[in-house]
Amino acid sequence: MRQTILDFPKQFKIGLEVAKKVFPKKKQKFSNLIICGVGGSALPGDILLDAMPDFPLYTYIHRDYGLPPQTDKQSLIIAISYSGNTEETISAYETAIAKNYSVVAITTGGQLQKMAQSHKLPLVFIPSTGIQPRCATGYLFAAILQILSNAGIIKSCSNKLLQMAKNLSPKTIKIQGQELAKKLFNQIPIVYASNSFKSLARIWKIKFNENSKVLAFWNFFPELNHNEMVGLTNLKGKFHFLIMRDGADHIRNLKRMSLFADLVRAKGALVDSIEIDGKDTLEKIFNNLLLGDWVSYYLALAYKIDPEPVKIVEEFKKRLTE
Repeated sequence: MRQTILDFPKQFKIGLEVAKKVFPKKKQKFSNLIICGVGGSALPGDILLDAMPDFPLYTYIHRDYGLPPQTDKQSLIIAISYSGNTEETISAYETAIAKNYSVVAITTGGQLQKMAQSHKLPLVFIPSTGIQPRCATGYLFAAILQILSNAGIIKSCSNKLLQMAKNLSPKTIKIQGQELAKKLFNQIPIVYASNSFKSLARIWKIKFNENSKVLAFWNFFPELNHNEMVGLTNLKGKFHFLIMRDGADHIRNLKRMSLFADLVRAKGALVDSIEIDGKDTLEKIFNNLLLGDWVSYYLALAYKIDPEPVKIVEEFKKRLTE
């Protein structure tokens, strides 16, 4: 896991390269984008929505069987399953094929690869390096951007993405992650961000679940001030609140974050503010996610557990097939 974090910036170039010659089978103008995936395979879709708030198409992240009602013949469907065997994504892919919709698959192999090849449909083949799906976000995100560029939906941003990857420096934020992990030991992490960066809060929560093997929760401003915040009234338990702050957030949200931190401290709970740093939105997102990787990695070590395997998920999948 440690080496995977250090090598993360290399993923973007490879993701762009493997998708370079993959085009939607149908040449048409698309009205919406449906990204199908669950778990780590769905995370790049969440990041896309935060990285490109002016994205030209309505986008829906589908984490379920079949296809959502938003799908029609003008949809571009991207089915992502890192393993290639995720049953919800296979179900979505089969439905898209049956309806003759425009669909592109992204995978390292498995059933999804076999189906794409047998139907002669567009396939992005991600190299299988043995890492967990949640650690492959760079590969998958870069591949999505390349597909969207190939389809004429967005202008190519390959150079921008590669420059961002060069600017990432996992080593420089390792100590920061290690120190924050110490504070979170024997605490339940609750991660908050603004609506503009809510994917970061969600992904940190997932990294705590899968890497650190602990329960964690997430939400975003200003929504949480209208409901979840009321839970502070009867706050019990060891909670540590992490608030992601970006200087470009709406000034009222920044004030909400500050006031909320004061409320948390008054209730006797712990809170840390984490600045979202970077030259642009993409760099801010992936810098922040790398920090989340280190924090969840070192928290796992503090609990003396291996951050990589997710045994309970694998056991649950086995029971589903019984």
